[in-house]
Amino acid sequence: MQDTWEFTDLLRLIDDRSHAFRAAISAAPSLDVRVPTCPEWTLYDLVKHLGEGRRVWAATVAAGPDATGKAVPQGDWTAPREREDLPAWLAASTQLLLDALREAGPDRRCWTFWGRSQSPLTATGVARRQLHEIAVHTYDAQLTVGAAQPVPEEVALDGVEEFLSTFGTTDVAWPHEPAVVDYHATEGRSWRSRLSDDGSRLARLPAPGAQPAPDGTPAVAADASMAGTASELVLALHGRIPQDSLKLDGDLRLFEQLMEWDPER
Repeated sequence: MQDTWEFTDLLRLIDDRSHAFRAAISAAPSLDVRVPTCPEWTLYDLVKHLGEGRRVWAATVAAGPDATGKAVPQGDWTAPREREDLPAWLAASTQLLLDALREAGPDRRCWTFWGRSQSPLTATGVARRQLHEIAVHTYDAQLTVGAAQPVPEEVALDGVEEFLSTFGTTDVAWPHEPAVVDYHATEGRSWRSRLSDDGSRLARLPAPGAQPAPDGTPAVAADASMAGTASELVLALHGRIPQDSLKLDGDLRLFEQLMEWDPER
């Protein structure tokens, strides 16, 4: 599968979703309220997670390909307790990440947690993961303040593919019967996941319902499929909305098995 965007587009969208996150936080009457989609967290905990996490990833990208795990940022990188200090701190967290990614460039390798997946082990792979983590947490924040919005279409379409590539592919054997699962976005893009003893591999389908057969092998029908808007698919895959709120067809046990499967990445 070809990348959807240029590296500069990923950086632009990271900045855009970060602005949207800060806007939602600024609109909150209190940061002590619970986040419905992350009930173990208050809104302050969500802010802390997003800001501190971006600083850790900035340090990890800067550490380069020789790093063996996430890097620890220099100096005092933890979230301030005073609410009035949080907007500037969040903006600085985003800027540190963007600066580290720009300095690295799209093809520089770095440590990631998805080493056995199809997602690239490069600054591009990190930028893509960061974009979609920020986008989903922006939805969390908006929902908490009563102003939830769908994930923007251009972000959500790539977000489906990124999630399925990063969390849904591996060379670890699928522990059940071989299966084929399709995902269809109503905006006109579809993906196919093949599950077997060789692991899980993802391919983008040329059109909704079409069958990829690049090696000339006969097309096969999917054993199960999930369909909805790209935003609904992203939010369901990330556990923000119930999967059964989307259109599910075929052997629905496969979706339960996929949710329970946690192979080494």
